[in-house]
Amino acid sequence: MGATLLSCVLLLLWPPSAQADVLVQPDFDANKFSGLWYVVSMVSDCKVFLGKKDHLLMSTRDIKASAGGNLSVHMEFPWADGCNQADAEYLRVGAQGHFRVPALGYLDVRVVDTDYSSFAVVYIYKELEGALSTMVQLYSRTQEVSPQALEAFQDFYPTVGLPADMVTMLPKSDVCSLGDRDAP
Repeated sequence: MGATLLSCVLLLLWPPSAQADVLVQPDFDANKFSGLWYVVSMVSDCKVFLGKKDHLLMSTRDIKASAGGNLSVHMEFPWADGCNQADAEYLRVGAQGHFRVPALGYLDVRVVDTDYSSFAVVYIYKELEGALSTMVQLYSRTQEVSPQALEAFQDFYPTVGLPADMVTMLPKSDVCSLGDRDAP
């Protein structure tokens, strides 16, 4: 028990060096960021992700701005056995566009780049199964990714130490219904 508590305290006091250099989208606007997004690509050093990345499909995020700059997020993940869904509250930390999501083990989430209408690059530093990892997701308002979006994603993820061989472009799926509706 004491070792676990000490580990948690050290984790809070010792942020990774890559995390400190990640900036948030200037003048982030949660209302403009709200709406339907597709997660079209991901890169991560998470062992669980790396073991499953070749089997992942495009998922969705339905985002709504809430009080105090928080985001309410409904997620749908297609799997072979159907559509898995989850809801999470992204709690604002300091600047607009900077969050934590305790329910998902996300210690640090930052919207690092977005034009609101077509793409967003989202940085996530998380804990899963006792291991810390970094993930970067590319969001798109449609299931097709624009060259501008792909360039922003490819320019960013190496800055947090993630190599190209950990990237996956996610195939489309019609397992979940959220993506069937029109994006804003």
